[in-house]
Amino acid sequence: MFKPTPVCAAIAILLAAPLVHAAPDGGQDVAARIDQVLAATYKADAPGATVIVVKDGKTILRKAYGLADVEHKQPLAPDTPMRLGSITKQFTSTAILMLVDEGKIKLDDDITVYLPDYPSQGKKVTIEHLLTHTSGIVSYTGKPDYMANMQKDLTVRQMVDSFKNDPLEFAPGSRYRYNNSGYFLLGAIIEKVSGQTYDKFVEQRIFVPLGMKRTAYEGHERDKAARALGYSKASDGFKPAAPLSMTQPYAAGSLVSTVDDLARWDAAVSSGKLLKSASWQRAFTSYTLSGGASTGYGYGWETGKLRGAPMIGHGGGINGFNTYALRLPAEKLYVAVLSNVDSGLPPAGEAAYKAAAIAIGNPFPEYKEVKLDAKTLDAYAGVYRVEGNDTRTVRRDGERLVLQRAGRPPVTLQAYSETGFFIPGSLQSIEFTRDAQGRATQLVVHNPTSDQVSPRTGDAPPPRVAVKIDHTKFDAYAGRYQLAPNFAIELSRDGDRYWTQATGQPKVEVFALNERTFFSNQVDAELRFDDATPGQLVLAQGGREIKGMKLP
Repeated sequence: MFKPTPVCAAIAILLAAPLVHAAPDGGQDVAARIDQVLAATYKADAPGATVIVVKDGKTILRKAYGLADVEHKQPLAPDTPMRLGSITKQFTSTAILMLVDEGKIKLDDDITVYLPDYPSQGKKVTIEHLLTHTSGIVSYTGKPDYMANMQKDLTVRQMVDSFKNDPLEFAPGSRYRYNNSGYFLLGAIIEKVSGQTYDKFVEQRIFVPLGMKRTAYEGHERDKAARALGYSKASDGFKPAAPLSMTQPYAAGSLVSTVDDLARWDAAVSSGKLLKSASWQRAFTSYTLSGGASTGYGYGWETGKLRGAPMIGHGGGINGFNTYALRLPAEKLYVAVLSNVDSGLPPAGEAAYKAAAIAIGNPFPEYKEVKLDAKTLDAYAGVYRVEGNDTRTVRRDGERLVLQRAGRPPVTLQAYSETGFFIPGSLQSIEFTRDAQGRATQLVVHNPTSDQVSPRTGDAPPPRVAVKIDHTKFDAYAGRYQLAPNFAIELSRDGDRYWTQATGQPKVEVFALNERTFFSNQVDAELRFDDATPGQLVLAQGGREIKGMKLP
């Protein structure tokens, strides 16, 4: 880690305009409708959220829901600091662009210009590739051993060493795949170029000038206000989230803030402070892949449309917390939702989308289920391609459809029209296109901010059916298998039921497809054994196979 350097006294301080906590004409009614939706999501006796809605520079809703500390019944306050998770990436990208504007970094430079010992693998990975999640570098949070090691304090170098030698997943610039390693590397580059630690750079160059007193790299706060505790869903309510060393999220997700400070941040961004106009424009522009496709992501901001209105925003998910912040530039609307629970409640993004939609007078529809006959439902069954080996499979299950994306749990679809379906409790909807014979040709997933088209590629394979096997067959496979350093899967039996448990994850029940293959109904995955390779397990999930050997 590089030592910080003193702040030059000549740096101009950008004074943030104070937030005006007054509702515009009709704002009380809008605030009441937003409040009604949020109060139904976040209960008073459980972890909750803080929310701010700002329109035309005026705050129309600023409120806290639920508890900051469940054990001690301490309520959240609107100014309670929380972890931001990946909203951090906006600040990291802005820090990079500040250095670009100063002529110290070039976006098309190979990262080895700044990190000369980083393995290039014969490919040019640029600063822009890191900013746009198009580098092909393996994301360290997706590696099998990540959860087992996330409590460890590691240096920047140690973290980079943990993924730098992994083969690239694709040619830089050819594909988009969300990637925390890229933003971790951007933090290391900020330190190398500026001579300051990442936490000091963003503090002195962004937070202090903008008056963001409660925003900091966690563990380096200037304001000592108590942060909210973070929670995860448990069988009997909520439990404290798993520990995480904040040395690991780093420039990809280690900041804490409040909705008030985020509103100050947005006011500065929307007024063009900190960067040149052209740099802000690039940050908000969707990156175009080498093949011509748009990614829907700029530099630390997602791009899209919400209820027809252009939108930029970003979410965050980190141990104990779930967040989302968005801006509708044409509507001059900003919404931020910070929640201190990472599972068991709807994502913060849904709350932000609903609040924003109400604020612009175009709320999401409330669907009502209609019944379709079996013939109509059967016409939609099939496999639909997402990209590469990634697919969505649709099957009929009685009077409804079930959709399952490769490697993910199945979801039930309910019809609201002959071709349209909704997912209960979600803002997503599905629409099928049919040919003249009534057979489905594609499905379109309508997300709140974008649509995704998946063409039909074939019939759905028959559903997997569990068979009974002699328990001694399973018992021979029972034990722990190491799939990566510090990451293992354990197989066990409890009476007539078979279970598997990965390091740091809950138990999942599995069923026998045959004497050598086991599957889960919770996740689209299989565990396979082959007598030709005794002691080896193969985990097949999401189009990938990971092999592990049985531990003694």
